[in-house]
Amino acid sequence: MRTAIRAGLWVAFGLFFLFPLYAMADFSTRNLIGGGRTLQAWANLVADDALYRAIVVSLLLAVFTVTAMLVLLVPTMIWVRLRAPWARGPIEFLCLLPLTIPALVIVVGLRNVYLWVTYLLGESPLTLTFVYVVVVLPFAYRAIDASLAAVDLSTLAEAARSLGAGWVTTMLRVVVPNIWSGILSAAFISIAVVLGEYTIASLSGYQTLQVQIVLIGKTDGPTSVAASLATLVFGFVLLLALSLVTRRGRRMGR
Repeated sequence: MRTAIRAGLWVAFGLFFLFPLYAMADFSTRNLIGGGRTLQAWANLVADDALYRAIVVSLLLAVFTVTAMLVLLVPTMIWVRLRAPWARGPIEFLCLLPLTIPALVIVVGLRNVYLWVTYLLGESPLTLTFVYVVVVLPFAYRAIDASLAAVDLSTLAEAARSLGAGWVTTMLRVVVPNIWSGILSAAFISIAVVLGEYTIASLSGYQTLQVQIVLIGKTDGPTSVAASLATLVFGFVLLLALSLVTRRGRRMGR
């Protein structure tokens, strides 16, 4: 009986999530003028120069954001746990604070700061990296903090130090391999957040993927839906890869 109920719930959840994706795929391959099916909307993802540039910009933003976030957050969290446990509370508060601040307030609050950023670095959409690092901090912090809590960090660090390893070697060759699943979780979630972010980019006047999707949707619905579906599928693949990597890490740990 429980198996049948569980199977029924899985089917219901599958239909609930897959039917909208099927509807998007159906609409994006439909020829609204001549009838039948066409892949022109999917070809436009590369053929449309503005959309292609927006895709490249969003992917670069994802890469830069993840890199900056990991360089900033991972050493800081490791150092705090090892040398300054009293700072865990303030660090956690600062990292989770962006969840409570609306995107509009973030844009307005950073406006004066970004005047200097654009003056020094130019009006490139890649400067959104600084804002996106702040936006992804809450999600990345939770993922990395959970991995750090699952290992005996003090013992690992003391063992490495007793064998003559420096702090950089201890972090890179001892601590990081033990929290690799958390780092991957933080990276994948951050990529999904960056690729799906619209408000900050739109208010800042930059043409990222989501902004361009909205603009194209006013004149070319199938291409807009195709781009949205591609983004959703890409995010699903990332989360699936994360799940597989996490399971593999747990099995190796056991």
